Amino acid sequence: MAYQKALLKLEIKDIVLVKPTKSTPSCLLSLSTIDNKAYNDEICQTIHVYRSSIHNSPNNSFNPSHLIKQALSKSLFYYYPLAGRLVKHADDGKLRVKCNPNEENYGVPVLEANAKCTLSSLHYLDNTDTDIAKHLMLDLPSPHDKTYPLVLMVTKFLCGGFTIGMGVSHALCDGFGGSQFFKSIVELASGRIEPSVKPVWERERLVGSITKQSFQSLIDKDLAAFSPFLQPKTIIKQYCFKIESDVIKRLKMSLMKESESHSNITTFESLAAYVWRSKARALKLSPNGKTVLIMEVGMRGKNLKDYEYTLPEGYYGNAIVDADLVLNVNELNEKPLSEIVKLIKETKNVASTIDYVRKSIDTMETIRQEEEEEEEDLNIDDAIMYVTDWKHLGFMESVDFEGYELSLLKSGDAPGLDTCIFMSQNKIDDPILGEGVRIFISLPVAAMPKFKEEIDALRFL
Repeated sequence: MAYQKALLKLEIKDIVLVKPTKSTPSCLLSLSTIDNKAYNDEICQTIHVYRSSIHNSPNNSFNPSHLIKQALSKSLFYYYPLAGRLVKHADDGKLRVKCNPNEENYGVPVLEANAKCTLSSLHYLDNTDTDIAKHLMLDLPSPHDKTYPLVLMVTKFLCGGFTIGMGVSHALCDGFGGSQFFKSIVELASGRIEPSVKPVWERERLVGSITKQSFQSLIDKDLAAFSPFLQPKTIIKQYCFKIESDVIKRLKMSLMKESESHSNITTFESLAAYVWRSKARALKLSPNGKTVLIMEVGMRGKNLKDYEYTLPEGYYGNAIVDADLVLNVNELNEKPLSEIVKLIKETKNVASTIDYVRKSIDTMETIRQEEEEEEEDLNIDDAIMYVTDWKHLGFMESVDFEGYELSLLKSGDAPGLDTCIFMSQNKIDDPILGEGVRIFISLPVAAMPKFKEEIDALRFL
């Protein structure tokens, strides 16, 4: 949908530190092996876009920042580690959370702003303009950017709507945990006395042991596929593609017919297979090289139970392991798509077993230092697609304020070349949030026409 891009002018106020409403412990908290994985030492940014409900006129007296700071303060009594500071232990280099309520800098930095435009003039941020999005997030200067595990920015617009920009350390929360925390703020702002789900720390449940039987590296750099588009001065941009629910249904039906199978095919499996192949074709990956699809498999709920890693309700740390599928590019291009889907399903099933989870966590613990060096040296982003699914994290469920509806969730970060994000449709285009998906992906500009051609072909199945 076309929209009039407004010039975003902000009236910025001073940053304030929000502290828990009640006394909290002074302590040094250890993190799990998964929390300490190298790529989790970063801030994950999300922007939550709220618009006034249709029946309400803009309320210029409503102060969303005041409401959210009050609710945040109440929530931090339960989630007090998020008000602490991240520190690295001198001996083992692992992250810890230092909680000292008596320190002057204890608390969560919150920035309040007023925008001189309406949300509709920005089409409720339903675009890939990261230049606009980054102004609605609080980015602290180094070295503070990674020591504060949580930051918030609340921006009110002329229409009465507002955005909440949340940056949370991935070392403390995975997507599900971040959603659980955000929902607690909304609940407390809406009048609840306490969160519906009490948070659980217990990071010792997911601590691995040194092993001599760890997983090996996915692929050797010399065997990895490469793209001719990736040169030192290559321009890479983020793009968003909306896949309607009826298109996804036709894709699933086509795959079931092709495979002559009556087994259930999920939206994730079908789109992951299709996007992986489309990206490889768009990048013109070397046909004899290897490419990797990396998927996240959750450890909560029904996937894994009745074993030593059983997680209680309310656990908000990282509880995911990677499931990796390696193929030659020729295989990816030439196999029927239904076979790729079958391989994805089988890979996920294996990653949901106790043996795989145990070995994954032990591998992380064993090669934590080496893994950090390998990730810097490999530089094979063109051969990897790390697909992450945000649709079922709960960010869009039961998080409306009275008179204000969460219309859209947006990542505050542009995904890297190796990352693809699946997100729900926004409530502007899809009020009932059906099965439609927004796909966020970054590609060299020269590769985009082919990728778009592949995506457009979905509509003619």
